[in-house]
Amino acid sequence: MRGAELEAWLRLGLVARLGPVGFRKILSSFGNPEASLGATQAAVAKVVGPDIAAAIAAGPDEELLARTLDWAADERNRVLTLADDDYPGALLEISDPPPLLYLKGQTELLQHDALAIVGSRNATPQGIENARAFAHELSNNGFTIVSGLALGIDAAAHQGGLRGAGSSIAVVATGLDSVYPARNRELAHELAQNGLLVSEFSLGTKPLAGNFPRRNRLISGMAKGVLIVEAAVKSGSLITARYALEQGREVFAIPGSVHSPLSRGCHALIKQGAKLVEAATDILEEFGRPAATATSKRSITNTHPLLLEAIGFDPVDLDTLCSRSGLTAEKASAMLLELELEGAVVKLPGGKYQQVR
Repeated sequence: MRGAELEAWLRLGLVARLGPVGFRKILSSFGNPEASLGATQAAVAKVVGPDIAAAIAAGPDEELLARTLDWAADERNRVLTLADDDYPGALLEISDPPPLLYLKGQTELLQHDALAIVGSRNATPQGIENARAFAHELSNNGFTIVSGLALGIDAAAHQGGLRGAGSSIAVVATGLDSVYPARNRELAHELAQNGLLVSEFSLGTKPLAGNFPRRNRLISGMAKGVLIVEAAVKSGSLITARYALEQGREVFAIPGSVHSPLSRGCHALIKQGAKLVEAATDILEEFGRPAATATSKRSITNTHPLLLEAIGFDPVDLDTLCSRSGLTAEKASAMLLELELEGAVVKLPGGKYQQVR
């Protein structure tokens, strides 16, 4: 959609006091934005109330409107409306689809089957590897990977999706003229080139706390299912899982150590009926898709197998490791350094070590 028709949609969509619910009421009553803009203020007030009708009559910020139209004129950008034929069908199934979507990148990805992968911002090295590997394999087997561009699990999911054939979509909680968090700027640029950035928020929107839960409903709404990789009990990822259940999407969770706070959210979901998964093939089978390709797995190292056995898969400190293995601290430290260089072990904050599968 371009020209005068798009401008009419934006003249409504950029009215600060008119939210998505009010916008959809107007569409239901008047049929399209042009008709509502040509109606009397009294007629609009019957639909959305006098205060919002007055705000619509006053119109949006003209500078923001002009800037948005210029932005949409760039061939890399697009403003998609509910009236567009290629508005994603999955979002039409949810209770509150956004009237406007701001897009940057490969817009055709919106028509692909998608799988959301989300989790903790403060992820463990194993969690990050899991997110990246699951995303890569699912992407190579026909799913576009959707996540929220946050640090940790989200970023790893995007990286894995971009490496696969299905690529990745980032749904963000700011305007598309900025990147949040700034540390993911390079990743956002790669998504704009080879994936897709999506927002329901107008240009200039800052990272406000209330926007992130709203963003989460779109992450789950775009997808056939949601995979939670790591999550604390009060994680925002569990909000995404709740939206997924409300929207009739499948919820999957990767189990973890009973000692890890980042496993508790996943374990709680599994207790509530989420499907426990140990490999991407578990998800593919759930959707009746035989795995066409599989990501390569790192060979199990032959270096210091007894030390690896002593480490296990839970974080462990050096003293505990020496007690389990019978090694001196000096000898164990030297072995750990070799294993770190091989990528078999990572050193965590607090002087603990964890094996990476």
